Amino acid sequence: MRLCETDGLTDDQAEIIKAVRSFVEKEILPVATELEHADEYPQEIVDGLKELGIFGLMIPEEYDGLGESLLTYALCVEEIARGWMSVSGVINTHFIVAYMLMRHGTEEQKQKYLPKMATGEIRGAFSMSEPSLGSDVSAIKTKATKQDDGGYSITGQKMWLTNGGSSNLVAVLVKTDEGQDSVYKNMTTFLVEKEPGFGETAQGVTVPGKIDKMGYKGIDTTEMVFEGHEISAEQILGGEPGKGFYQMMDGVEVGRVNVAARAVGIANRAFELGAAYAQQRETFGKPIAEHQAILFRLAEMATKVETAHSMMVRAARKKDAGERNDVEAGMAKMVASEYCNEVVQDSFRIHGGYGYSKEYEIERLYREAAFMLIGEGTSDIQKMIIGRALLKEYKLG
Repeated sequence: MRLCETDGLTDDQAEIIKAVRSFVEKEILPVATELEHADEYPQEIVDGLKELGIFGLMIPEEYDGLGESLLTYALCVEEIARGWMSVSGVINTHFIVAYMLMRHGTEEQKQKYLPKMATGEIRGAFSMSEPSLGSDVSAIKTKATKQDDGGYSITGQKMWLTNGGSSNLVAVLVKTDEGQDSVYKNMTTFLVEKEPGFGETAQGVTVPGKIDKMGYKGIDTTEMVFEGHEISAEQILGGEPGKGFYQMMDGVEVGRVNVAARAVGIANRAFELGAAYAQQRETFGKPIAEHQAILFRLAEMATKVETAHSMMVRAARKKDAGERNDVEAGMAKMVASEYCNEVVQDSFRIHGGYGYSKEYEIERLYREAAFMLIGEGTSDIQKMIIGRALLKEYKLG
């Protein structure tokens, strides 16, 4: 058996995944570690993904996309992350913004943005977090104040924008205190247009520069500062204020499937590297793969990869069926990210001293795996979501 095979795929799905896998083998794996160490944006790889149609994978055909499912998208992400996790990050936030537009945008917003998002001409980023908050979205301070002309003025500071520099359309969650009784109903998502790059990228919008990170390199992660950014009410996602929190949570739900897929991709690659090294390296007169300690470790690694893959596929299929998948997505994200870290650490141990050398790919995976634990909500946040939902299902009396 090969790991991460998926039953019940259509011929179209199988073809798309095969094309992505081939692209990863030829265009990503040979250059990933070099680009990652240089913290260099993978422009040629991104251009290749545009040609493959990956930027429009889930955008409906009527808006010039491929109209594929979340499952197809997640399986493509898994393949891309197996090559280099950062590249999957280039398309992830773009995909979440496109998904939010598809689900919640007005017809005018869809017509305006989706066809250009499908080609990658418009590149999306989304922004919830701020410097003083992590998972507590209700504590957002960035505020859009209604003006006399019916437009809004946004002031505040946002943090941890993936693709903050390279994007030109950002879905931004802000406070709009328009008298609702709940803090969650006083939040609105605005579609902010800007120029790609750093510095002042639109009137009242500054992207200071790239945040230097331990891993997840090659991709720009930024802050975004708003100082009286004037924006029309037409740029409110869905056309009416107060729905932003729920729109963003819908986006994060598919984002969790995405992060699970990324974690599976990294884990699968770590297993491959560990299995290959264990067969080449000899100690005490035989390949280390023949030592029971290593053999058992490989067996456990493979089982974890397979488990995480299955849970990710289930979460994606549930969403594709039109059902709520917050519990499944939370479980998949939690298991995939935790197992990813364990599998990468085990592969790292199999490599011995060489695992610590930058010449070996496992060193990069070791740093990337850590990010999976915090992206799209920590395991503790997933446990809160899962636990509360389970208590509703299993309520006594």
